[in-house]
Amino acid sequence: MNISMTSMFLILLILITPILISMTNLMKSINFPLYVIKSMKYSFFLSLIPLAMFTFLNMEYMIVSWSWVSISSMKLTVSFKMDLFSILFMSVALYVTWSIMEFSSWYMHSDPQLNRFIKYLLLFLITMIILTSANNLFQLFIGWEGVGIMSFLLIGWWYGRTDANTAALQAMLYNRIGDVGLIMAMAWLCLNTNSWELQHILSMENPNTLPLLGLLIAATGKSAQFGLHPWLPSAMEGPTPVSALLHSSTMVVAGIFLLIRFYPLTSSNSLMLTLMLCLGSLTTLFTAICALTQNDIKKIVAFSTSSQLGLMMVTLGINQPFLAFLHICNHAFFKAMLFLCSGSIIHNLNDEQDIRKMGNTMHLLPFTSSCLTTGSLALIGMPFLTGFYSKDAIIESISSSYTNAWALLITLIATSMTAMYSMRIIYFTVMTKPRFPPLITINENNPNLLNPIKRLALGSILAGFIVFFSMPPFNTPILTMPWYIKLLALTITTLGLIMAFELNNFTTYFTNKKSLKTSTFSTLLGFFPTIFHRLTPAKTLNMSFYTATNLLDLIWLEKMIPKFISTCNIYASKATSNQKGLIKIYFLSFMVSLMIFPMLTLL
Repeated sequence: MNISMTSMFLILLILITPILISMTNLMKSINFPLYVIKSMKYSFFLSLIPLAMFTFLNMEYMIVSWSWVSISSMKLTVSFKMDLFSILFMSVALYVTWSIMEFSSWYMHSDPQLNRFIKYLLLFLITMIILTSANNLFQLFIGWEGVGIMSFLLIGWWYGRTDANTAALQAMLYNRIGDVGLIMAMAWLCLNTNSWELQHILSMENPNTLPLLGLLIAATGKSAQFGLHPWLPSAMEGPTPVSALLHSSTMVVAGIFLLIRFYPLTSSNSLMLTLMLCLGSLTTLFTAICALTQNDIKKIVAFSTSSQLGLMMVTLGINQPFLAFLHICNHAFFKAMLFLCSGSIIHNLNDEQDIRKMGNTMHLLPFTSSCLTTGSLALIGMPFLTGFYSKDAIIESISSSYTNAWALLITLIATSMTAMYSMRIIYFTVMTKPRFPPLITINENNPNLLNPIKRLALGSILAGFIVFFSMPPFNTPILTMPWYIKLLALTITTLGLIMAFELNNFTTYFTNKKSLKTSTFSTLLGFFPTIFHRLTPAKTLNMSFYTATNLLDLIWLEKMIPKFISTCNIYASKATSNQKGLIKIYFLSFMVSLMIFPMLTLL
């Protein structure tokens, strides 16, 4: 146990050291990116020590370092929870980040602020480790906000571009909505349990639904579930290494990880399970439909990430948190590799991201194309690749579940769509004829490009098998099932692949026609950005404008003072004037004059 504790603190020390060096003049005398890459490498090998001890000795532990602050009767401590979730996730995150850091030194080599970029990525990883290993909600909240602010800085890295600034602000605002839910849950727990320590919270019997709803809102914002999902595809405006690290393997799974942490509470609450199942199935179907018609290679992979996050939420909804965590770990390898392969292709084709302007890269970029195909097949769930071990088990659990049949059915439909858009990437990028200008220099022989993708390719092939057998038994394992249920996942995947391949072949012979309404719905992302980002603000602005014009200008400035005085004067002049057009009034006034005149002469 002492070895594991020492390993944990050594990892944090190794990761923090480059941050401290960057604040001194020593950074000018060293190759900072190379130093950080080596730090990541040593940290990963150190993280294997607690992982091995957990796998072979089943040893979990909690470290309480020192008391932080006392608020009334509640004491906050700096404590780390090293259980299955944090130990395994730390090794996966370090392995993936090590590869992405090395890739960044190639992809961003011409950026004048490369050292700062590497430092931001490292800070992001540290905050993510704080989030996953925290044993109290306050410490978890620090990591939660840390990944949020680092995401904002990295998405808006190219701040000279308007789209990058807009995407960064969009990510921040959508995540703030989720943060409201987390703060609400923390406030309720503080008032009712007088503790933010996880072991106290998870020991509650019959927990209230309100804090769990707050946690679900937090997960919806951070993990881009339906309703708060538009920030994830927009975040592709950031550099490709940012997309690979933040939006495939670590930050976006933080919301799912939060719900996995609290699974002892959600597993006994049927309302929460139903909400998670319905929200996840809606997310996975909607984002899969949107991915089918996208042409930007990074946005297809981004929508794919959102769809897989929906699948993880469905898995939580059928009360299988360990399966959801297994899919998180497996998903990190092949999704990060898909982004790195996309970055390699984009970089080699002079920053071209449209898959319609690619093609036939298997001859020009053979290694990248092979890894892109492997990653896509792992995402689909091809047998004996990493994605198969978690995805097949999830679909089997869905097939044998008796709750919310419609939600489970649309999840299966979304799974077949995964095969379709993955096949679309392979077909338009790797196969067919080249559709890019001939005067492009292509070279993939840089070791900083090849080595990271090689490592992730190895993880995409072998990691699922290793992780699967290091996991404990899942909830209520299914011992027997009919053969057609067992083959359901493979059948759906194969049908999706065949259908996608045929449709892609048909595109060669299609003539230009007016697009269908269904295609328009998918291409415009279900009209979600149009309604919420354009129509709603425009209508609100117009309503505010007319309200201000009518209330302030018309009523107050016009009717209240000038017209009111004018109306009063007209009424007063009419009320006091003798000019009524009546002859008796004229005679009366004449008579009054005749009577007053003699009186004046006598005086």
